[in-house]
Amino acid sequence: MIGASRESLTKVQESLHSRQGDLSTLSTELFAVASLIADEKSLRQNLADSGQSVAGRQALIKDILGGKVSVATIEVLGEVVASRWSSDRDLIDAVEILGAQAAFSSAKSAGTLDRVEDEVFKFGRAIDASPELQMTLTAPSVATATKAAVVKDLLANKVDAATLSVLIYFAANLRGRRVDSVVDQLTSLAADQRNQVVAEVTSAVALDESQIARLGAALAKITGRQVHVNVAIEPSVIGGISVKLGEEIIDGTVATRLENARRALLA
Repeated sequence: MIGASRESLTKVQESLHSRQGDLSTLSTELFAVASLIADEKSLRQNLADSGQSVAGRQALIKDILGGKVSVATIEVLGEVVASRWSSDRDLIDAVEILGAQAAFSSAKSAGTLDRVEDEVFKFGRAIDASPELQMTLTAPSVATATKAAVVKDLLANKVDAATLSVLIYFAANLRGRRVDSVVDQLTSLAADQRNQVVAEVTSAVALDESQIARLGAALAKITGRQVHVNVAIEPSVIGGISVKLGEEIIDGTVATRLENARRALLA
């Protein structure tokens, strides 16, 4: 998102952060509404149309959803449609993001946020390792219900309820997005619940707890925020580590250094 949409998203996210307790119902309902407006082009265009009055857009939400969703969901959506969005697609994205944020907020209240963060990250790694699963989730010809069922079959009774809800929704509603970019966004949203940033570390071997703690402390000095470290094991890097911190990548792997040396020799 850029411009007005980015500012609006920040505003509605800050409002949601002020809500406490179990927001799982809010999360489920926001995901359902996101699916609805994604399927109904004229509806989302009307809701995102800043040329119409705020009162009119909020009244439309109440007319369509009143009595079908909770008061909290109506309130949150009222704030969303009262904001300015650069495109109607940004409106869908915002409702989805708030749905995930509500799920992670509930996990934080329940004391399971660490587990949820870890499960979302591991799901992303599992997708990376399975071309067949990637193809299933990204194929336009596969129905959304089928994609949701695949994820549910894989994860049911194995992960936290918040993890399952979020991953089922996004796996079935990629809307052309890359799976890895969605997983990155979800891990960042989860980390935001504790004012953290996420560092994805790729290493040839597993790191022990003391190494992870030292790395996290070093990255915290760089960012000025707490850092949640996720470690992915990838033998092909040979040695050293690569750190992805937001859009920045610090690559100190042996494989990269060898490739750089090879290119230098060829040049």
